[in-house]
Amino acid sequence: MNDPREPVLKLLRAHVALDAHEAAMTADTIRFVEAHEDCFLRSQLSGHLTGSAWIVSPDRTRTLLTHHRKLDKWLQLGGHADGDTDLLAVALKEAREESGLTRLKAVSAAPFDVDRHLIPERKGVPAHYHYDLRFMIEADPAEPLVISDESKDLAWVEVARVTSLNPEESMARMVRKTPRA
Repeated sequence: MNDPREPVLKLLRAHVALDAHEAAMTADTIRFVEAHEDCFLRSQLSGHLTGSAWIVSPDRTRTLLTHHRKLDKWLQLGGHADGDTDLLAVALKEAREESGLTRLKAVSAAPFDVDRHLIPERKGVPAHYHYDLRFMIEADPAEPLVISDESKDLAWVEVARVTSLNPEESMARMVRKTPRA
């Protein structure tokens, strides 16, 4: 029987990181996936895989961000795998659910970025890591948006202005990568 982790491990092993920090997070993610058969489930309380969508305009000058309700910060859209081993499909599903966009196109089946970040304890769920595979998704900024319950707001933002809303390195790294994609 095939190990359901193999496709994600193949993506991770092929990922070319932008810098040493992202390379280290990618290596950490590989080790995590290899060590945890339940890496796709949020019941794995030390951490779990997530899929995110770095949604960009066709000319790559704007990105769609959500003002995340629980974390109270501007971020890319995305969420838990909840057992789905296809993290690109997870990213696309989350993008549709969190934005109302229907005409989404993956720029590549390979991850655009890999990040590992700590999620704080909340409502009895201990602090844990999200091992996040982020995919570049193209969308039309003219398509109407629908704000979900998970967001305070959605906005198309000039890529060059993203770090004024969220200066975290994980966001800055995606900004630096966008012109190269």
